Amino acid sequence: MAVEASILSFSPRPLENTKPVDQIVRRSANYHASIWGDYFLEYTSNVEAIYDSKHEVEKLEAEVKELLKTTKNDPYEQVNLINALQRLGVAYHLTTEIEEALKEIHDSTPAFINNDHDLYATALYFRLLRQQGYNVSCDVFYKFKDNDNGDFKSDLRDDVKGMLSLYEACHLRVHGEDILEEALNFTTTHLKSALMTNLGSSNLGNQVQYALEQPLHKGMPRLETRNYISLYQEECKWSNILKKLAVLDFNVVQSFHRKELSDVSKWWKDLDFASKLPFARDRLAECYFWIVGVYFEPSYSLARMFMTKVIALTSTIDDIYDVYGTIEELELFTNAIEKWDASAMIHLPGYMKVCYKVLLDIYEETEEVLRKEGWAYHIYYAKQAMKDIVRAYFVEAKWCNQGYVPKMGEYMRVALVTSAYTMLTATSFVGMGKIVSREAFDWVNNSKLVKASCIICRIMDDLVSHELEQKREHVASALECYMKQHGVPEQVVRDEFEKMLDLAWKDLNEGCLNTINNASIPMDLRIRAVNLARMIYVIYKHEDAYTHSSQKLKECIDFLFIEPLHL
Repeated sequence: MAVEASILSFSPRPLENTKPVDQIVRRSANYHASIWGDYFLEYTSNVEAIYDSKHEVEKLEAEVKELLKTTKNDPYEQVNLINALQRLGVAYHLTTEIEEALKEIHDSTPAFINNDHDLYATALYFRLLRQQGYNVSCDVFYKFKDNDNGDFKSDLRDDVKGMLSLYEACHLRVHGEDILEEALNFTTTHLKSALMTNLGSSNLGNQVQYALEQPLHKGMPRLETRNYISLYQEECKWSNILKKLAVLDFNVVQSFHRKELSDVSKWWKDLDFASKLPFARDRLAECYFWIVGVYFEPSYSLARMFMTKVIALTSTIDDIYDVYGTIEELELFTNAIEKWDASAMIHLPGYMKVCYKVLLDIYEETEEVLRKEGWAYHIYYAKQAMKDIVRAYFVEAKWCNQGYVPKMGEYMRVALVTSAYTMLTATSFVGMGKIVSREAFDWVNNSKLVKASCIICRIMDDLVSHELEQKREHVASALECYMKQHGVPEQVVRDEFEKMLDLAWKDLNEGCLNTINNASIPMDLRIRAVNLARMIYVIYKHEDAYTHSSQKLKECIDFLFIEPLHL
């Protein structure tokens, strides 16, 4: 996103520490060590079994393509099949076929849309098409309202499956869709009531309970897949073939991810940041998990590995600015990043030299790979994005050093950059191939969708990190800035921030619609910013589970990279 030059201006000047390095008093955040140690360094797999599974997946994939063809004349069956394929995590094998099927469904307006008794199918139709970028009207839900009082029909409360479908659809709402606001309140209230009364521990009850805690649209795609495979007990003629395909494919992809995680863990181990930069968070497995949330498909291996290295290093740089570096050292480091040249290393203290060299190496190595394909210019944009975030880190460091609490507008202009999500969106494009253009990189800095993703990241981060960060010397959070400017208590600010998050999700959803303003940027690129927003929701929903990674994130990593599925 565009940032005012005056705010992030940087005019380096030669500086020297006034004290010897060993006399500088350093801050500490007391981050816990990596909980994984060397666990992921070793990778073992049954090559023959993986080969057999891949072969079986290919056979089942061909059968599912035929299923899509056979359901062409029955839109109700087809939307159910497409929904199952997407939620079971195998839709990426049939991207073209699903796109064509949904286009036909959109263009034809299936008969069940006019059926005022089929809430489930109507909501599913709405959600699938919105996910695909079609600006289908929310007016399709007015038929479920009572003409006498304008409320949703009371008998819908007995249709738990339909209410769950509507609940999930509501999370794709955009600005001005009042009926979906009403529907979200209606379904949330009555799904909770159904859980308390008649659902119990049934399969549908488990799905409802999970959805109320974690809406599908805001979830990490791979975690949603793993969970849904476990719950998938649909009574349909395809259930056996679909579940077999899902389980085999999940295990094949899991093995692929384990190999990548092993490779990147070896790289991280060789850097020895744990002993050279012990003040920083050692979270390599957690970083890889984060990036699998951006794209899990094997075809994006180059992009995923580069992005994992970048986010791991960004986490370290963040800790240099937030925790360890003096203001004089940080100015030197910011100047070095601006120059982006090995010659700048000579001016840096030892611990910064370690980080700076790795930074240059990561981008240079990836640039060499991309040059062979004619995409080396991707790295130029990635470097510029990294320079932007480092400038913003330095602004925050100066605020902290001066004890300055900015007004909310000034804070957000900088803090949206330090959320890292503009930089990470641009970085996510690196290595994605010919689908990426210079126009796409330019779009990142001016996109309402990307800005919305940054807002979600920044506000959720500040909401859960505020209390702990303010116990040590740290830049003022959004809560402090808002409270000081408006003179209101913390709970009022938290309520206001929840409204900001709701608006940001609507901006995000609007950015995914294939309107005139959005259509020039492929959905396959736009979805990266959406997936980043989903990851912050998953990781920061109740706490900063990245920094304090020994519980929730450990369970997620076990779920995705350690425990296989069984037929």
